[in-house]
Amino acid sequence: MPNVFIPAENTQIIEYKAIDFFCGGGGMTCGLRQAGINVVAGVDFDKDAKETYEFNNHGSTFVLADINELKDEYFEENFQLTRNDDNLILVGCSPCQFYSIINAPKIKAKQSKDLLLQFQRFVDYYNPGYVLVENVPGIISNKDTVLPQFLQFLENKQYNVVMKVINMKDYGVPQNRRRFSLIATRLEREISLPEKDSEVRRFCDCLGVENGFPEIPAGHTDTSDFAHTTAGLLDKNKKRLAKTQKDGGTRMAWKDDPELQLRCYIGRDNSFKDVYGRMFWKQPSSTITTKFFNISNGRFAHPFEDRAISIREGAILQSFPLEYVFKTESIATAAKLIGNAVPPEYARRVGLMITNN
Repeated sequence: MPNVFIPAENTQIIEYKAIDFFCGGGGMTCGLRQAGINVVAGVDFDKDAKETYEFNNHGSTFVLADINELKDEYFEENFQLTRNDDNLILVGCSPCQFYSIINAPKIKAKQSKDLLLQFQRFVDYYNPGYVLVENVPGIISNKDTVLPQFLQFLENKQYNVVMKVINMKDYGVPQNRRRFSLIATRLEREISLPEKDSEVRRFCDCLGVENGFPEIPAGHTDTSDFAHTTAGLLDKNKKRLAKTQKDGGTRMAWKDDPELQLRCYIGRDNSFKDVYGRMFWKQPSSTITTKFFNISNGRFAHPFEDRAISIREGAILQSFPLEYVFKTESIATAAKLIGNAVPPEYARRVGLMITNN
């Protein structure tokens, strides 16, 4: 539903609308809609995201397109967007492989490097009232980053910019997830990033049996929309988890076991210590990546159960609503949509910074 905002000093009704570039499965769209913003369309070239996006965000159209090939006037012609609209929000949360500290295929990473500048094209053409950007912190520090060029562009267009590296755990998301966040406006008004919470949400605050997540084994398949589904484990990995201390344990518990120790870590106890680790029960989770269903890719094991976290548990840690349905045919595809998403709760709070001020 579109937001209807009535300033105290007059009766002017404002309807905010947005285009969500690089929308994926709809994390940002979901949050903005919760803030009352009419997300007209989401744009992404990942065909796996289309059904999930549109199923959960009725009324927001998924545009399956490569931004490099999308014409500036596309939204003008197909969605009746107008240029210089004070109430238009353009969102550009581009893929971050190039700027991420996580290893990614070099060709794919280079393809993501300049996507922010492609987004800039549409900001230049439509001159929206607001611009939102979210990315990994590396977009600031990488020596080849295009961020300075984008910021100079915003300055030349007379946008007021607020930006900061934040941790999602401070904004209602039960997860350690550091991200670069930017809000910009060309209007004469105060803008800011959301205020931090006084307390953080933890794994135990939203997951576990008492929160509706029954104990399940590795390899469990849940065919319902709840998707409490987990990846299977090799026998050797079952043995590794059985020896890993509950509630935050690491692979250090079996580093001296010749049967279980991994060759690549012999003599390298301090390398990638989170790999095969368990999450902490009374802390926010580790960063949810696209591989959170696999214990060999990070600290993704359940605090007490001998398995990786499930698809639904990963979605909850990303702050997706319980009713959000991931319309995919594989665990890997669902995890990709979840791990790549902007946490909806943070997106909601950012949206409210626009609509409530």
